[in-house]
Amino acid sequence: MNKVILMGRLTRDPEVRYGNDNKPVARYSIAVDRRYKDQSGNYPTDFFNLVSFGNTASFVEKYLRKGTKIVVDGELRNNNYEKDGKTVYQDQIVANSVEFAESKNAQGQGGDYSNAPSNQPTGDAGDGFNAIEDATEDNLPFV
Repeated sequence: MNKVILMGRLTRDPEVRYGNDNKPVARYSIAVDRRYKDQSGNYPTDFFNLVSFGNTASFVEKYLRKGTKIVVDGELRNNNYEKDGKTVYQDQIVANSVEFAESKNAQGQGGDYSNAPSNQPTGDAGDGFNAIEDATEDNLPFV
């Protein structure tokens, strides 16, 4: 099994190119904070290179900008190649699914997200959560 799930912020705007078949390929990178603080009280950060193809690459091109916080679901791939007679080893993550990890209001500093699909559930409370009625034995599907 090869599965990677990451949440972080884009370190630069995505670079999108189109192949001979006119399908988009997006290359970008994210910064992911670790869960612990180091001795100086800061969270160490790891940087990951990502690539997306097809519809996911089109989404990345249209909506993502430097600083956007996202969640990525993908696979770890080895991208090994020869350069000057030596093998260069490079790991990258193929992002099969990309989602926003914060509201459009919080993203506002990084670009125009007015046409971006909403990642916030619609609820009456306005806090980003759906309103759910209290559970009783009559409305639980598994009792």
